[in-house]
Order: sequence, then C-alpha cells, then structure tokens
Amino acid sequence: MIPQEVSHGVFRYGGRYYTVNLLPGESHHGEELRKIRGVEYRHWEPHRSKLGAYIRIRGKLPVKADMNVLYLGAGDGTTVSYLSDVLTHGRIYAVEMSRRPYRHLLELSTKRKNIFPILGDARHPHEYTDLFSKVDLIYQDIAQRDQAEIFLRNIPFLKEGYGGMLAVKARSIHVSRKSSEIYGEVEEKLGGRDVTVAERTDIGRWQRDHVIFCVEKPKDIITKCSHHP
Repeated sequence: MIPQEVSHGVFRYGGRYYTVNLLPGESHHGEELRKIRGVEYRHWEPHRSKLGAYIRIRGKLPVKADMNVLYLGAGDGTTVSYLSDVLTHGRIYAVEMSRRPYRHLLELSTKRKNIFPILGDARHPHEYTDLFSKVDLIYQDIAQRDQAEIFLRNIPFLKEGYGGMLAVKARSIHVSRKSSEIYGEVEEKLGGRDVTVAERTDIGRWQRDHVIFCVEKPKDIITKCSHHP
C-alpha cells in the first residue's frame, strides 16, 4: 500500500494524514517520520495542529503548491512547518508577536526557505503592510477574545475570490457561555463584512472547544473555500 494524495501535498496512509518531509531525517516536535518507497512522510498530528485536526475531518486542505499564505499567530511553527512541506513553490508569511516563539520561527526559516517570519501584532496589520503583497490564503490561530475582529482587520491582504481559515477557541472569548452561542456570534460577525462563510468545522475531538471557519472574499464567481485545488 502506498500513501494516497487527498489534496495537494497531503497524503492519507493507514487512517492517518502525512506530508512529504521537506527536510528528510528531521522532525519538528518528535512526530512520526515514515519512509515509504524512498520518500519520507511526516505524520500531521491532529492533537498538535488545529489544521491537522481539520484535515482529519474534511480529508483535504484548500491549498496548492504555489499559494502565498498569511499565517496569523504562528507560534513556534508546528503548523507552519507542515504548510512548508505542502507549499513547495509558495511563501508563508508567519506573524507572531511573542519573541520566544518568534526566535523558533527564525531558526526554522533558516532551513525552510519558504517561511518568512514577521515579528508583529496581528491586531495592528499596518505594522507589516509593506512586507508582502496580497495573499491567496489567510490562516489564523490566535486565542484572544477579539479573534474574529483580528481576522477581519487582516482581510484586506486577501485576494478577491480566495479564502481564509479562522480557528476559533470559544473559551478564549468567554469561559462560561455555551460554545454554540459563541460560534454563532463569530459567524454573524464574519458574514457581516467583506467575506462570506463557506463552512464551519468542529474540531473538538482533537482540539477542545475549537471550530475552524472557512470563508471567501467574494468576486463575480465564488468558489467555496473547501473546493480550491
């Protein structure tokens, strides 16, 4: 049995999902490395990556090799490293406001040349406005009360007709309210601005109290986020 490519750069094998390791022999956080027919694959762990949890549910990822991605809340680069495997001809502009994880991003970028770390606060996108042109995808993973508003402030960086993915942690918005109410309010906020909500995916099985919203910035013909090649 050989791994089956379910979307560009993402492979299913034995009920798990993998990427082809851009740096054979090196893992980022001790994840499983599996060599099959001379190719080394990295297990995309859903407990360590919200995007990995999304893939476990949806079975695909709305990206292709040459896309440029704005990643808000990049942390120490776990999910960024998987995107680096997938976006072999694209760029990942990884925004992180904390200096310690930013240093990890810098170190990662010395080996993975498609990662471009940015020390900045996603609440203030003017801090990095001049560092890149418009992108094909915005992905955000920021556990703050105003996470939806942060995402919307960065929408001007997104090309028309392309999509964004917002990982929402309900307890970061309010610790005692029902998660379903919070997600409904976030969806209303997103739908009331320059994007349309294409899908909502509950990833709570692997990431407690989390959903991922997939949105589109409309143009004349709207292609749903989950259907991008």
